[in-house]
Amino acid sequence: MRIGLYFGTFNPIHVGHMIIANHMAEFSDLEQIWMVVTPHNPLKAKSTLLDDAKRYQIVQVATEDFPKIKPSDIEFKLAQPNYTVHTLAHLQDKYPQHEFSLIMGEDNLKSLHKWKNYEVILQNHDIYVYPRISSEAENVEFKNHPKIHLIDAPVIEISSTFIRNGIKNGKNISPLLPEKVWKYIDHNNFYKK
Repeated sequence: MRIGLYFGTFNPIHVGHMIIANHMAEFSDLEQIWMVVTPHNPLKAKSTLLDDAKRYQIVQVATEDFPKIKPSDIEFKLAQPNYTVHTLAHLQDKYPQHEFSLIMGEDNLKSLHKWKNYEVILQNHDIYVYPRISSEAENVEFKNHPKIHLIDAPVIEISSTFIRNGIKNGKNISPLLPEKVWKYIDHNNFYKK
């Protein structure tokens, strides 16, 4: 099975994440999308980052009605700080029957050359890239690489930071979140302090 890995803190997951994930599941050759919740980096200040398990639970709520989109906590079990190349190797060992690809925005593709062992990633995995407003694809050195697939997905510019600040300030941000996610976050009083 061809699986696309969509990494993120998902703090919280919002409609932009779901639109991209669903577009990849429906309009690319990927058969399933795994939303890989990245754990808190112990080297960074925790400030506004919800607990790993709570963020994973929110992703479960968001994806439960989408059979091609699955939550994944695979990185919670790996040594920290972790690198994508290690996660990919771990997944390939654990699920040799699957073929794993990365999903990323054009902005991340620009810095791919700074990733640990990016050559190994490009040698062994396809990368599906969705557009970002803040991006200039012409400047991306990998855009013509055979493993890079530029996907004509909707351009979504929604910020989890904006959502968290809106909740904290008592604003109605419900249109920016899947309905079940908004209800779950509101019920649990997440991001209100």
